[in-house]
Amino acid sequence: MPHPKYTKADLEKIVYTQLDNLNAIHDLLRIMKLQNELIEKANKKLEDEIIDFKKRINYETGKFK
Repeated sequence: MPHPKYTKADLEKIVYTQLDNLNAIHDLLRIMKLQNELIEKANKKLEDEIIDFKKRINYETGKFK
């Protein structure tokens, strides 16, 4: 099976395409990191609200304080 012959221009095109793909992946990872930070913040807020809610409930009577 003969190996394909690549010109310098072909190789440069391949390398620049790979670089574009790496940059796109980097952008996606940055977006995912931001989304994770937002989710963590929302979860913390929800956890705090649940704790506060549980503190206000009298479980014996089912009434709020």
